Amino acid sequence: MTPSTDAGSSAPALSSDELDELDAILDDLRQRGAGDIPQWEFCDGFLTALVCMRRAVPPSEYLPALLGDGAPAADALAPEALGFADAAQQQRFMALWQRRWDEVTRQLDTEVDSLDQDEALVPATFDLRGALAMLPEDQRAEAQEQGPVPAFAQIWALGFLCAVDVWPEEWAAPRDKETAQWLDEALGHIEALTQDDTGVPAYSMFDDDAPPSVSQARLDAFGEAIWAVYDLRQLWQSLGPRQEPVVKPAAPGRNDLCWCGSGKKFKKCHGA
Repeated sequence: MTPSTDAGSSAPALSSDELDELDAILDDLRQRGAGDIPQWEFCDGFLTALVCMRRAVPPSEYLPALLGDGAPAADALAPEALGFADAAQQQRFMALWQRRWDEVTRQLDTEVDSLDQDEALVPATFDLRGALAMLPEDQRAEAQEQGPVPAFAQIWALGFLCAVDVWPEEWAAPRDKETAQWLDEALGHIEALTQDDTGVPAYSMFDDDAPPSVSQARLDAFGEAIWAVYDLRQLWQSLGPRQEPVVKPAAPGRNDLCWCGSGKKFKKCHGA
């Protein structure tokens, strides 16, 4: 199954229940020991980077990098190779993945003036710190003992940059200095989200009355990162697929053996 690139697809956006279903599938893979399975937020960042890339990467190449051991193989899409319980579970995951792929593509290819517009890209981010802030104090303390809590959009940005790291040749800077700077600045905005939010919490991503968990600086950085994704999509579409350099074989000398394998010298064979 190869993701569609039709930005005009009218498939509806994933519902809350369908997002929960994706989380449940990933949880099932994780519980059955199917490798280091990321959260859906990470997957969504990874997917968004794939949509932006200048080359259409097939599922047989990106699914092992996301859910498997990273090594594409002849049976890379076999359910057992990726840890799925069966073909039905894999098909359902890919159907939901395709829906999200089409949605992101449609959003990025629709011109918007503001990120508040309904058509604008909305990354699948989750404010874990905000969710913890709404828990009773004893439950919050117990959860925090399990380790650092990621900042808003941090996991999504890590997923995006994971795809950049897996295919560095597809993200290599172009020769044009201005375009290369454009690429560097766009990736820099996304990389900024991988850092911790050390600002004073001022907003909640859940409710105006909920405890604040996200700083103003973080929200500003988040907006810049979304615009950066638009820039990356536009940049790679304008440049097109990366072209491999054509290397011409050295012409044989007149006294060299002919390349055809006749055993004759080139000058007395194809060079005659």
